[in-house]
Amino acid sequence: MKWRGASRRRQRRENNGAAIGRADRGENVVAPRVAAITGASSGIGAATARALAGAGYELVLGARRLDRLREVAEPLGARALALDVTDLQSVEAFAAAIPRLDVLVANAGKALGTDRIEAAREELWETMFRTNVLGVLRTVRALLPKLEASGDGLVVVVGSIAGFETYRGGAGYTASKHALRAFTRTLRLELLGKPLRVTELSPGLVETEFSLVRFAGDAERAKKVYQGLQPLTADDVAECVRWVCSLPSHVDVDEIVVRPRDQATATEVHRRGDADDR
Repeated sequence: MKWRGASRRRQRRENNGAAIGRADRGENVVAPRVAAITGASSGIGAATARALAGAGYELVLGARRLDRLREVAEPLGARALALDVTDLQSVEAFAAAIPRLDVLVANAGKALGTDRIEAAREELWETMFRTNVLGVLRTVRALLPKLEASGDGLVVVVGSIAGFETYRGGAGYTASKHALRAFTRTLRLELLGKPLRVTELSPGLVETEFSLVRFAGDAERAKKVYQGLQPLTADDVAECVRWVCSLPSHVDVDEIVVRPRDQATATEVHRRGDADDR
């Protein structure tokens, strides 16, 4: 994999050299757009990094697991920066390390447990709200000035269908995602008239580490979530992000809700038996 990263970096150096030459000749030079992606060490974040790298973006990737993040960043020639969205100082350091920015993909988030309300563990709720809501607030707030300075900034917030629906055992997670949706819609209102677009992308079932984290590492239980159906992949969701980023600056896609064909709501899914593999 390393040779791909070296090849990308070499290509960027060649492109930069060509750009300098064009500038010396008085020609107009358009710098590559820069995207920052949080929660980029795996899943949707990592897939989005690959999709935007393929679209020619320069990337700044952030996540807590710096070793895994580097494995994603290296083949793409991307910058890998430690980032814990629940820590204000970490977010501010991340933002300070980015000189300019065109796109922010606020992807870091998690679900923890399936407790009913009468048995709710407050510490899990607090962790979800610190990550899913306050983490996005901190990241967006810290990077908004650079996004606005770009003259064509885009904020993509990765939410969930849990921001539209509720289900038994999901009160903490759905409450956090409802709050995130309110945050994103308010942000859209407050940025009206500025050169900034806001999109909330709300996926349904996506086969990533999501369920493994939710069930505290219980791989068998996590596997059953997707059993008998074809869920979305992280690449499917990343393609939605890439498409939004490809649109002209006057086009704002407010919301995208994307689910697998086998899912109608958070709880209504079609599961096929072994004999029915259609």
